[in-house]
Amino acid sequence: MLTIHPQEVSVPVLHGYLQGAVAPRPIAFASTVDAEGNVNLSPFSFFNLFGTKPPTLIFSPNRRVRDGSTKHTLENVLEVDEVVINMVDYAMVEQMSLASCEYDRGTNEFVKAGFTEAPSQRVKPPRVAESKAVFECKVKQVISMGDEGGAANLVICEVLLAHFSEDILDENGRIDQRKTDWVARMGGDWYCRAQGDALFEVPKPSIHKGVGVDAIPDFIKNNTLFTGNDLGRLGNIEALPNEADIEQFAKENAAEDYVSVGKSLLQQGRVREAWMALLLSKK
Repeated sequence: MLTIHPQEVSVPVLHGYLQGAVAPRPIAFASTVDAEGNVNLSPFSFFNLFGTKPPTLIFSPNRRVRDGSTKHTLENVLEVDEVVINMVDYAMVEQMSLASCEYDRGTNEFVKAGFTEAPSQRVKPPRVAESKAVFECKVKQVISMGDEGGAANLVICEVLLAHFSEDILDENGRIDQRKTDWVARMGGDWYCRAQGDALFEVPKPSIHKGVGVDAIPDFIKNNTLFTGNDLGRLGNIEALPNEADIEQFAKENAAEDYVSVGKSLLQQGRVREAWMALLLSKK
């Protein structure tokens, strides 16, 4: 493996490796105002959700790598401790990118990038009307990690009010991931799109403990047909099938190659049946 010591490479080189590896990253499209009420809109991919009670979002308008200067967004939240974080989907990604241009202070990127200002209800900065999920926030704290180029400025925000487009909701008013089309930042000029075949589900472990990969017989663990993901899914079952269930499965599913059957069932998410097939392969 390539091993890099942060102190032995330049900041731009380290920046590239970090952004390329810690990815994809959601985008905080942050709208702020300065003390005179001038609006600024800019995207930041050093961003995520960090808590629910209180609802906490953190993003970082880092100092510019080339010269260590600060960004207008940081200057604004230090003057007016409010921000609106607008989530970015594919339909707005090119306009969002345009808003990242380093326009002169006081320039309204809503106008430059062609977005629609919508009035917020609890804070001064406006919302991006085109965004499908928007968070009106109070800035609780700004933590500076240094004054050199690339240094982080952690803007810790408490969500006061959240808005969600009905376009992304299901019949119960919950967000349906299949209706979203979020984008995220990778390294360099690369983005990714969380839509269509890029979406997949991984069942969360229940409150009960899975048997673990160590409970899987060696003939399965050592079979190159099974990936690490396969083993993780097999190990997530709470208890192995009993003999009676295995015998019944055999009567209903006669096969010459139970290993292949088990692999197929596993890909379908039928984990317990996959276990039965795999255990039958050694009988």
